[in-house]
Amino acid sequence: MNTSTAHGTAQYLELSFGQVGWVSTLILLNLILSIALRLKLERSLLIASLRMVTQLIMIGLALDWIFGQSEWYWVIGLATVMTSIAGFTAASRNERRYPGILLDSLISIGLSSWIATGFTLVIVQHGSSEWLTGQFIIPLLGMVLGNVLNGISVGLTTLTDSFATQKESIESQLALGATSYEAAKPMIQRALRSGMTPMINSMMVVGLVSLPGMMTGQLLSGVEPLEAVKYQIVIMFLIAAATAMGTGGIVLLGYRRLFNEHHQFIASRLLSKKQD
Repeated sequence: MNTSTAHGTAQYLELSFGQVGWVSTLILLNLILSIALRLKLERSLLIASLRMVTQLIMIGLALDWIFGQSEWYWVIGLATVMTSIAGFTAASRNERRYPGILLDSLISIGLSSWIATGFTLVIVQHGSSEWLTGQFIIPLLGMVLGNVLNGISVGLTTLTDSFATQKESIESQLALGATSYEAAKPMIQRALRSGMTPMINSMMVVGLVSLPGMMTGQLLSGVEPLEAVKYQIVIMFLIAAATAMGTGGIVLLGYRRLFNEHHQFIASRLLSKKQD
């Protein structure tokens, strides 16, 4: 497929399955390293590789069909499925659980991702209905969900680990008259920092050390560099805002689940997966 730009004609290079197959052999380097150092990651690497390929092919076929549909409910349906899977994944990654963790994860990742993506679409569409189709909504939401999922997972893990290891400190402060928020504030702050730091680090080096996937894809497809940069700036701020909202949501909801209205720390609600 050819696309025209202000600087001439850019050529989109279509990859064959044979070329993709040859490049996929690079995973052998990971396998060799795992075997040589006895890391015992061979099975995980093979499973992850097969899952990745299968999932990407399936979503590619699904998107090819979704993009051809004009009905809004197909787009919303796929977006809902993606959000639900992200919510389940974020909750399941945590080694410590509490009653309501799945609901908290779904609420946090759903509201933060949909609000941030919706706001961005409203700003950039300029009255054009094209931005409200699956071709734009699904890729944007997918990038946001992936990053928010990571932020929520890290923030939630840090929060529950901190509560578990600082139980005595929390209860001592409560006994001295501190409110539940005052006793939990250092743990809440630590969890929020942990969840947001990877995103901040990514923003620090983008363009200098790394070229994000969306920008790279646009450049390879022939988009002018400055146009690709504008898109990437929008995406980075979109992801940063959604990550902040999602991490803040899960941390505050988790905190509320582990304290009652009498400012008592309910440590018994915090269970490891083995106890669950």
